[in-house]
Amino acid sequence: MRDQKVGLGAVRGAAFYVGALVGPGVLVVPSLAAQAAGPASVLAWGGLLLLSVALAATFALLGTRHPVVGGVAAYVHEGFGPLASGVTGVWFVTAVTFGAPAVSLVGGYYVADLAGSGRAVATAVAIAMMTAVLATNALGLRVSSGFQLGLSGVLVAAIAVAVSVAVPSRVTHHWRPFAPHGWWAVGTAANILMWLFVGWEAMAQMANEFRNPPRDIPRAVTSALVVIAALYCGIAVATVTVVTTGSKVPLADLLGAAFGQDGRDATAFLALALTMGTMNVYVASSARLAANLAQQHALPTWLGRGQDRDVPLRPLAALAVTSALLLGALAVGVTGTTELVRATSACFVAVYVLVLASTVLVLRGRSRAIAATALVAMTVVAVFSSVYLLVPAATGGILVFVHVVDRKRRREAAT
Repeated sequence: MRDQKVGLGAVRGAAFYVGALVGPGVLVVPSLAAQAAGPASVLAWGGLLLLSVALAATFALLGTRHPVVGGVAAYVHEGFGPLASGVTGVWFVTAVTFGAPAVSLVGGYYVADLAGSGRAVATAVAIAMMTAVLATNALGLRVSSGFQLGLSGVLVAAIAVAVSVAVPSRVTHHWRPFAPHGWWAVGTAANILMWLFVGWEAMAQMANEFRNPPRDIPRAVTSALVVIAALYCGIAVATVTVVTTGSKVPLADLLGAAFGQDGRDATAFLALALTMGTMNVYVASSARLAANLAQQHALPTWLGRGQDRDVPLRPLAALAVTSALLLGALAVGVTGTTELVRATSACFVAVYVLVLASTVLVLRGRSRAIAATALVAMTVVAVFSSVYLLVPAATGGILVFVHVVDRKRRREAAT
């Protein structure tokens, strides 16, 4: 009896793609984009969907022609070497450092909405969620990829049904003025929304998991693009026509409009489960990455000790401290969710710019042209990060400085 390779097919691959893109950011980011640009935010959605075609094609080509284990940092290493790879890793860790508290507070607001409470309850829930996620990682507990994929599937289905029920009767509402904050705000909205379009790279390093990569990866990417385009177009319109302006719980507004109070209440439980599941995955991966970067002298070396554990404790402790500080700043109003989301998006955009620039060097022919197109478009999105680009610029600059000093010290020691 002939052995058959067991792995991903086109359908399951597409599901993983959709699951990689649709996460807790969808709970609040659409509303932030609408606040930034008004109804004109739909143009930002459209532009990023077009960019996604180039991104999806680029990473699909990477997965089939240059399979590398290790994620985007490995692709940057291929093009630019270890220092640039280290910068990419530091940017990812920085994004999680800012993003985790923001995501936990977003989940907290959904629970507070269910309880009819405000910021105090939301902050308390956020602290409890962050503590639980850090504790489960310290104890070695995991949220399986299948469970996380199931949560994303439930979210996608709930949004799709809610949009189809709530939007038709309100589709002409709230479109004027179309660009109340000017046309430049569309770029700002695109920069905010970028968080929802990070994930196309997630499957590039899983090419070997497909039964027939040259056949199944393009099919999976195409199917995922169709699903994401339909879902995000619906969310874009619903955010303008259905969601209350400035709402901290836009998805609850949408499901409430479609299913009444029961839908609004159910959203809180869905938001809590999705948020904690995603945080669990990202906290574990960023802790391991931080320890590896420490061993490469890209981060303080003490973070790299204790690597015998699945999830190193020292990076978890560092994340606990930064999360406590940021949640405290959020609680007293020193900063807000919008600022943390934009800082996180700026880091993700910086990662994409660097990995696409490296990809242009790695790929050839028409594939290189596709990657170059994506790089130009992503660079335009990066411009709208404005002052938040200082976050990846500062962390990258510090890493380069430390690298130069360390290299000089080693040379002096050798002589």
